[in-house]
Amino acid sequence: MSLFSSQVSLLATVIVLTVTPVWAGLPAEQQAGTITESPIDSTAPTFSQEDLDQTLAPIALYPDDLLAQILMASTYPLEIVQAARWQSANPNVKDKALEDAMQKQPWDPSVKGLTAVPEVLKQMNDKIEWTQKLGDMFLAQKSDVMATVQHLRAKADAAGNLKSTKEQNVKVEPWPANTEYNSNTPPPEKIYIIQSAEPEVVYVPTYSPSVVYGPWWYSAPPYYVYPPAYVYPPGVAFATGLFVGAAIWGNSNWHHGDVDIDVNKNNSFNRTNNNNGKWNHNADHRKGVAYQDKRVAQQHNRGANTRDVQSREQFRGRGDQGRNSDGTSDRMAGGSDRGLGGRDGGDRGLGGRDGGDRGQMGGNRGGGFSGIGNGASTRDASARGGSSRSSANRGGGASRSGGGGR
Repeated sequence: MSLFSSQVSLLATVIVLTVTPVWAGLPAEQQAGTITESPIDSTAPTFSQEDLDQTLAPIALYPDDLLAQILMASTYPLEIVQAARWQSANPNVKDKALEDAMQKQPWDPSVKGLTAVPEVLKQMNDKIEWTQKLGDMFLAQKSDVMATVQHLRAKADAAGNLKSTKEQNVKVEPWPANTEYNSNTPPPEKIYIIQSAEPEVVYVPTYSPSVVYGPWWYSAPPYYVYPPAYVYPPGVAFATGLFVGAAIWGNSNWHHGDVDIDVNKNNSFNRTNNNNGKWNHNADHRKGVAYQDKRVAQQHNRGANTRDVQSREQFRGRGDQGRNSDGTSDRMAGGSDRGLGGRDGGDRGLGGRDGGDRGQMGGNRGGGFSGIGNGASTRDASARGGSSRSSANRGGGASRSGGGGR
């Protein structure tokens, strides 16, 4: 997504969330929630393994706690937009002042914590389609998401691109025998744990998803981290570390395919007395955003109903404001016609359009996740080492094909 100013970016992301609801093509009586939905298939997964690999590739090598917090926060896309808008208006609020400021905000705690990592929050906002798809995927298939991250890490390790550095510690543990793992994705043989070398500092890694895991095994490329002209460093590079204190309190529970809460950090940053380390999605913070997975929507009583429809009425008729100065939309060509979390074709997600709303960036997927870790150290590493891969790694260029799945 190429936006020409931060102000337009913030406005455009709100609009793209709301211009075309997933139920836009339904009859009026079904939009109002008066038609009884057909029985839900309790076995068929909403997201394929290819979806999982492509969507998780840009963040699978992130530190465990940051990864867990991104997964939690991605289930609240409208609050991501609100938090990114606040962050843009208050770029110098940090540390204790940031904790104080977050007490006044109504967002979910997982979203509040990401204000301590502004580049990650900004890119989740800029690529809000990717964010919602990630959140829907996590809510619908948690175990599949966690297992896929481990399989991607195993591939990075086999390619020689996952190792301990001065920025991170990588530990490898055997998968415990006789552990129940309810997942469509086979459990990994090993568990890769990635932790920051400094407990209260986050180093956001930068890498090319189509290279770091070895030859990509699907014909369609993974989501890309940087725009097409970016030249990736070889392997994994890191931006300057960010002091986050207790703001990042997510905890990846690999053995059970879920995420938990570090209650000590959570209570410190959010000033609560939470004694339950289990994370649960709070549908109230979802606002008016529909769930892509029907089972999740049913669980939270948030199908296509009148309340969801009315929550977007204020934004109707402003779709042109989300376009670029050349008249194209902020979607990128080469991606499928998926809206915010929507599937191909008629089942469009929020903000999704048919072919006419595709941009001009050939090859790079429309829901990509770009621009993380733009620190000086990352750019220096890229300039030093990335030229040998420049033709292969320009975002969305020719992907490597491994001829099939895992």
